[in-house]
Amino acid sequence: MDASEHGNSALQVNKGIEQPPMLSDTAFERIARFKRKKYTTDEYVEAILKGNRTVLSQAITLAESTLPEHQHQAQEIIERCLPYSGNSIRLGITGVPGVGKSTFIEALGMKLIRDGHKLAVLAIDPSSERTGGSILGDKTRMEELSGQENAFIRPSPSTCSLGGVASRTRETIILCEAAGFNHVIIETVGVGQSETLVHSMVDFFLLLMLAGAGDELQGIKRGIMEMADAIAITKADGANKANAEVAQRSYRNALHLFPPTDSGWVPQVATCSSLQNEGINKVWALVEDYYALVRESGYLKYRRNEQAKHWMFETIDETLKNNFYHNKDRKNQIKSLEQQVLDGKLTSYRAAKGILDQYFQNRQI
Repeated sequence: MDASEHGNSALQVNKGIEQPPMLSDTAFERIARFKRKKYTTDEYVEAILKGNRTVLSQAITLAESTLPEHQHQAQEIIERCLPYSGNSIRLGITGVPGVGKSTFIEALGMKLIRDGHKLAVLAIDPSSERTGGSILGDKTRMEELSGQENAFIRPSPSTCSLGGVASRTRETIILCEAAGFNHVIIETVGVGQSETLVHSMVDFFLLLMLAGAGDELQGIKRGIMEMADAIAITKADGANKANAEVAQRSYRNALHLFPPTDSGWVPQVATCSSLQNEGINKVWALVEDYYALVRESGYLKYRRNEQAKHWMFETIDETLKNNFYHNKDRKNQIKSLEQQVLDGKLTSYRAAKGILDQYFQNRQI
């Protein structure tokens, strides 16, 4: 008989300490929260109108989805929320890289929160069209603001074209307004095509600029300056304060060269320091002055009506483009035609016209 059966084995295994579970109770609770409940359209709308930010986030994710069933429900939700939208101040903010957009938005956002407002910060990232990136970093850069109960920060989706991102952002504005956010800030990263898209969905367009970085009018397109309702020179503190005042005069002189605006508003230039919280109230006073003017003149309603028409046609264009390109057989046909064009066997015009004629003929059948 083996010695181990008599308990005389030299090898003994102690019971040891009981191992903890792989996941703590807190982790299980978090996982349970992330298992999203499937809401009905009625439940979505009811929760959004009550200001439920969790359900609001899920509704926005639904709107960003490309799945047909998600899009169908998302559009139902947006249509139901539409009568409760339109009551916010819509502010677009852009600026050259390094200008301090996030710091400025946090300083302005905290002022609005202290004044008793509810603020949604939405972001359009033009890099999403090229790399699939998104500015998720905004939530970490705006640490104080993101922790406020009356603040909601949402980055742009990373899977859409720039036009698709902008379209989803416009829908997000409607949902946020229905949820009770009476101030909406739309931030863009850098200077480019995204500014034109943002300008087509906001009431007031604010351009942030730096002083003391060489020629004050370099690095910014004339078209973007023409779109600006106001320019704010940031980081106007310490030794840079004098530079900011010089830049302020330069931009004022430049703005006088532009044609009058349709709204009757004269674009203004201000200086501010987000870190020192100086000049933020003056910048916001410009926004309030603008709203007082356009509300009284009726231009605000006119502008929003024009924007609604613009986005109807943008949606038509985006839908047609997606329908045309998202077809496996057509993708293969395009590759074949592309090669024929490169080989000089077919002109670009004939290739394009041929496949379009076939597309529209098939649509009529």
